[in-house]
Amino acid sequence: MNPVVIIPTYISARRRGEQGTVVATYDHTTAITGEGELPRCLDSLRKVTGLGQIVILAASDASIGAQAAEKVRRTAAQFPDLDITVVGAAELASIRQRMEQLGVAVGPEVGLEGYGAVRNLGLVVADALDFDAAVFLDDDAVVEDPAFLEKAMYGLGKLTRRGIPILAKTGYYLNEEGSYRSSRSTKWYDRFWEQGAAFNEWIEHAMRGPRLSRSSHVCGGCLALHKEAFRRVAFDPYIARGEDLDYLLDLRMYGSDIWFDNRWLMRHLPPATPREGLRFRQDIFRWLYECRKIEYARTQIDLLQIKPQSLQPYPGPFIDNGVARRIKWTAWLRSIGRPDGKGYRRAAKSATTDAARYAEEHCACYFQFQFKWPALMARCENDAVMQAALADASNQERDRTADIRAASRAAGGVSPGETTEIRLNIGSGE
Repeated sequence: MNPVVIIPTYISARRRGEQGTVVATYDHTTAITGEGELPRCLDSLRKVTGLGQIVILAASDASIGAQAAEKVRRTAAQFPDLDITVVGAAELASIRQRMEQLGVAVGPEVGLEGYGAVRNLGLVVADALDFDAAVFLDDDAVVEDPAFLEKAMYGLGKLTRRGIPILAKTGYYLNEEGSYRSSRSTKWYDRFWEQGAAFNEWIEHAMRGPRLSRSSHVCGGCLALHKEAFRRVAFDPYIARGEDLDYLLDLRMYGSDIWFDNRWLMRHLPPATPREGLRFRQDIFRWLYECRKIEYARTQIDLLQIKPQSLQPYPGPFIDNGVARRIKWTAWLRSIGRPDGKGYRRAAKSATTDAARYAEEHCACYFQFQFKWPALMARCENDAVMQAALADASNQERDRTADIRAASRAAGGVSPGETTEIRLNIGSGE
């Protein structure tokens, strides 16, 4: 197979503790003036066997889009031995313009703000460049296994013994302590919010099973999608966080699934960010939206139903109707037991107001967008114009272009306009 590695990186002019909109508040960002974790991730990829093209998505607020892209390009320039394409604000504008020409114009559902929209942009790029698999990696990941890509492709596009196609698969990550288990909270005020304990119960079982098993968990930083999956199903750009697990639910609604590979892994080394309260707020929006979205999907005759009992022990308890009660009890207990309790009382209030309203207003939006997605991807597939627009975003293509310009100046016979035409022809494969 011919996979592309896609790495979203989130750049911010704000301090890490501040928040953006519902869909543009991230677990961690890199300050526009900071180095961040991306260089470490790229350095770790140098050892990976069979590594081809890497696409880095420079996600940021539109107000700093150009600066964010330039920052990421400077990082990419430090790795001339890697084939890196940086997609920033300028490339996004070219892609959207081409989509309009193709009659499949989109709004913020494909873009550089919000977890789901950023991943959708990565899928459009993979489709335009004609890759048959997309491997998502987080910028705070470290790849230690030279066979990382080989393991990513294991089983992808094949059939199980029962004839079920494997079109999407996930691995897992080791934390800084070398464990695949989540840190389990033992605090009395988290008794109704033990996501870590539920996840640990699930992964312990999965690790004892066969190499590939049907998954109810997704590690978005260790995720491989076959083209037959990503050209058919989009990520949800309306979910606050957890767009990777949500993608599993979306695939199930549309008749597919994600598989867990207990031999495919990377190390996850996120920066220290004291954002537990903000993460809880985002989880409130996430789970209430997820529950309302699943309820809405049950009214659609062409979608398979998602039942919480089929996703035990995780995330089943968080996608049933009892999650609102869990949110309120957890927020109330944390408001008593934690020194930052006032924020949790506000979180409890948002559970019954802002988050519930957001879920109600947006529960149908994904399905309206998803209805257009297959046609959008069909139009963008292997598109020469998009390929040309992306060619100049490649660190290696820029080097080749510089060589062409130098040779042209030495020959004295090629104008700048003709040099640009040569560059586009190279990028489009003509």
